[in-house]
Amino acid sequence: MAEDGGVSIEPDPVVDSRAVLWSSRPEELATRPLLLLLHGVGAHEGDLFALSPQLPLEPVIASLRAPLPYGGGWSWFELGTPIDPKSEGVDGAARAVLAWLDALDPAPPWIGLLGFSQGGAVAMQLLRHAPTRFAFVVQLSGFVMSGELPGDAELEALRPPVFWGRGNQDPIIPAEAIEHTTQWLPSHSSVDVRIYEGMGHAVSGPEIGDIAAFIRRQH
Repeated sequence: MAEDGGVSIEPDPVVDSRAVLWSSRPEELATRPLLLLLHGVGAHEGDLFALSPQLPLEPVIASLRAPLPYGGGWSWFELGTPIDPKSEGVDGAARAVLAWLDALDPAPPWIGLLGFSQGGAVAMQLLRHAPTRFAFVVQLSGFVMSGELPGDAELEALRPPVFWGRGNQDPIIPAEAIEHTTQWLPSHSSVDVRIYEGMGHAVSGPEIGDIAAFIRRQH
């Protein structure tokens, strides 16, 4: 733990490269794009990876394990107010994923992000930290953190593709987080919003079909 002017600074978490699930050999990233999966709180790297057979075959898929133990699973950052602009946890998680990506050799020709719930918040924060690094974001039952980041102005100009899918019966994500995300995404992305009737905090079959179609449209 470092000290900065008497204030304790927690080090960024570290993504465990040994826990990554791959759909193909990482060496294939020399010629194939990467689709990065970021699971929700309390889950693990195998959760979203189960969707891999239903997703487009072009990208190599890598599913990361969040770095913080949480119950029987893992978490990207400590739970609190979901859109708290003072939270350092989500920024630390984004920096941890960027550090993992920096270490990839070979580097993929392009990278897409797919995150569920807390993982979706991290995916959006990654885009805000590195606006030109990611081809698109798929955010499922997630939200955008409030506050401003230096990359936000660049996103207003770039408007990268974002798929935001959620259920209209989701009891987990607070209304204020949904409202903020509803206002933020159209001004910072080319957003495809899909709301699924009767779905809670989950991923449905029809949504998976829409996700696959969205990814195929990007490249």
